[in-house]
Amino acid sequence: MEEKIVLGKTTKDKIMEYIIYFFIYAFLGWLIETIYAMFVHGHFVNRGFLYGPICPIYGFGAVLLLIATKKLYKKPLLKFLIATIAFTLFEYIVSFVLEMLFGLRWWDYSNDFLNIQGRVSLLYSIFWGVIGLILLEKLHPYIQTKIQKVTKGNTNSIQRTVSFILIGIFLLDSVFSIIKYLKL
Repeated sequence: MEEKIVLGKTTKDKIMEYIIYFFIYAFLGWLIETIYAMFVHGHFVNRGFLYGPICPIYGFGAVLLLIATKKLYKKPLLKFLIATIAFTLFEYIVSFVLEMLFGLRWWDYSNDFLNIQGRVSLLYSIFWGVIGLILLEKLHPYIQTKIQKVTKGNTNSIQRTVSFILIGIFLLDSVFSIIKYLKL
């Protein structure tokens, strides 16, 4: 099921929708990372860059993937390949930028087969492709339907208000987190 086109949506409405998707997928990414870390380490580990319960890399990655594959109806192999390549490149770039800015690595695949500078690896690239395909084929249509049910009949001001509140919290969290990592 592909993203439904709703007649009459303005560009602002579409942007607000993607902002909501960003936060949903950033939270789900944080949840996946946290569960994984609890399984590996046996206790809670905040796997994100931020204090709050979101991993922006997942939110940005999901939104970029939704936009990039919008017109790929009934082409799961192509969606898998795009997700694999896009998420791998995005993960590499984010790893590089975070290390350049803060001198820290949030993940290291150096011991994995076919890795590139420990930033990405074949195993995780395939994993990202599978996650991307599940997102596009199953998860996003479900979430999209739920959001449309919640917002149906409501004014767009509710969605905008929620979006602006989330953006405000995200910006505050980003500032405090950057200060923490820069040790200002």
